Amino acid sequence: MTDKAVEAAASQTGAPDRADRAEAVRDLFRDHHLELVRLAAMMLGDIPAAEDVVQDAFERLHRHWRQIREPSSGLAYARSCVLNGCRTAHRRVAVARKYAPRLAGRQGDDARDPVAAVDDGAQVLAALRLLTHRQREVVVLRYYADLDVAEIAETLRITPGAVRAVINRALAVLGRAVGED
Repeated sequence: MTDKAVEAAASQTGAPDRADRAEAVRDLFRDHHLELVRLAAMMLGDIPAAEDVVQDAFERLHRHWRQIREPSSGLAYARSCVLNGCRTAHRRVAVARKYAPRLAGRQGDDARDPVAAVDDGAQVLAALRLLTHRQREVVVLRYYADLDVAEIAETLRITPGAVRAVINRALAVLGRAVGED
């Protein structure tokens, strides 16, 4: 059997594709895992939850690698998965806050976020909580992850003009919050 015949047979079984996919995801993991955990930690304020979100994002990336049109957009897909995971975590926390007092048998007395109580950046975290989820995502991607407008647009699948508009609105909210304090 010639080399071309072996390659053709292997491509029909999907073995090289699986190996290429695993290698591509492994490279993305090695190069960007810490960056994505930091992004999720800024969005969630909880490092273990951030690590879980990023792990889920890489699992999804590996599972859906064939559906990605351009392998170079794998990082944008991973960022989108991380942000979607953060949104899901925020929804879960909101539901828990809503129903936990009833389930625990006590009304009111909202517990403060332990990160805000301990961290020196409590004012920044408190100001970020005033933003909508989209505004928080854009601000964290822009000023913490240091992405440019085009990268943010690709990650969130919105137009660059929408990114700029969201940044302007978010900065106005943050300015008012800091000005009040």
